[in-house]
Amino acid sequence: MMSSPVPHQTVSRLRSIVSGSIGNLVEWYDWYAYSAFALYFAPVFFPKGSSTAQLLNTAAIFAVGFLMRPLGAWLLGIYADRHGRRAALLLSVQLMAGGSLLIAATPGYATIGVAAPALLLLARLIQGISVGGEYGTSATYLSEMAGARHRGFWSSFQYLTLMGGQLLALTVQLGLQRSLSPDQLGDWGWRIPFVIGAVAAIGALYLRTHMGETAAFEEQQRVRVSDDPEGEGPAPSQGQMRQLLQHPRAVLTVVGLTLGGTLAFYTFTTYAQKFLVNTSGFSKEQATLISFVVMAVALLFQPLMGAISDKVGRRPVLLLFGIGATLGTVPVLRLLASTTDAGLAAGLLVVALFVVSGYTSISAVVKAELFPTSIRALGVGLPFALTVAIFGGTAEYVALFAKNQGVEEWFYWYVTACAFLSLLVYWRMGEPRASGLMDD
Repeated sequence: MMSSPVPHQTVSRLRSIVSGSIGNLVEWYDWYAYSAFALYFAPVFFPKGSSTAQLLNTAAIFAVGFLMRPLGAWLLGIYADRHGRRAALLLSVQLMAGGSLLIAATPGYATIGVAAPALLLLARLIQGISVGGEYGTSATYLSEMAGARHRGFWSSFQYLTLMGGQLLALTVQLGLQRSLSPDQLGDWGWRIPFVIGAVAAIGALYLRTHMGETAAFEEQQRVRVSDDPEGEGPAPSQGQMRQLLQHPRAVLTVVGLTLGGTLAFYTFTTYAQKFLVNTSGFSKEQATLISFVVMAVALLFQPLMGAISDKVGRRPVLLLFGIGATLGTVPVLRLLASTTDAGLAAGLLVVALFVVSGYTSISAVVKAELFPTSIRALGVGLPFALTVAIFGGTAEYVALFAKNQGVEEWFYWYVTACAFLSLLVYWRMGEPRASGLMDD
């Protein structure tokens, strides 16, 4: 590990971490607003079929958005490693604002026919590129900006704000449910959260223009210029992809780290709200309130587990998730499916997300500590995005498909199997070493 010759002052560092985190919160609010309000706008874009069929259509577009995340991780990861973390984060939030505005402004199927779901798909593709680049770059930024002693704590802010974005989407949903009738929400009220998201993204853009660049990247730039003063090296994408392929163990470790964690996270957050309505039998309003309470509590787990990892190491915290998710997923989902008690449902989801926080709280820093500075944003973002696209982004679709086929419990075992595969990775891996990150 190396120290920066020009260390960041504590106040400046904290200001940059907070600014980056707020931008992350806004981006994930925009991303999750789609899932939170899908129950209302599904009939607008897909007017035919049962409610489950309509949700399958919106879930399919949700999944397609995830398929764009690897492209975003690749493009913005390379951009971040060549031009700076700050520049990539600015571009990411601009893309997200554009996608949200497009969703807010797109007429329904009754007005423009098949163009309506086509535009919805386009907006989701833009948001997928944005979020794909956001994760790797923000994980890299927070890990590089934080000092070694509290890196787990500060890096946990990535998922804290990620979940905060989902909580904000639920807050807006609760407010609209209380102020508008179901018919108004279904007709036009669902557009309001996307307008809010676009406006908030403009505010996040302003904050990010005042963020500092990380010392690790600045040092890397000095090394790059001294090694190649004429700029005659390989093309950026070729050079960085070639470097990434020289770290196959780290890439596969990111895949293994992510596999079970992302599937469990999306199962007990975004899909849980639909599960409560479609399987447990709660009303939409009850499901939203339960999800809100659960997410508010789960937010507190992120900095707690991040701080614990600074004391005991990353691996024991990951093992907590791996063992807990492998043994507990099926029992929790079975109980959740059969309960009609809102308190019990909330308690089950809180327990589930406490276990999941063993992954979410430190996933950013663990992945960042696997790669050198020159390819860190790309190395963190691309294998993560590929894994999330395949497993996290399809979680809702797979779950709804299994339910539609009358074999819903197969999904429970699918989540369990993926958690077990990640547990094997956690069990075999050593404690990550923070190559190229700040010591102070």
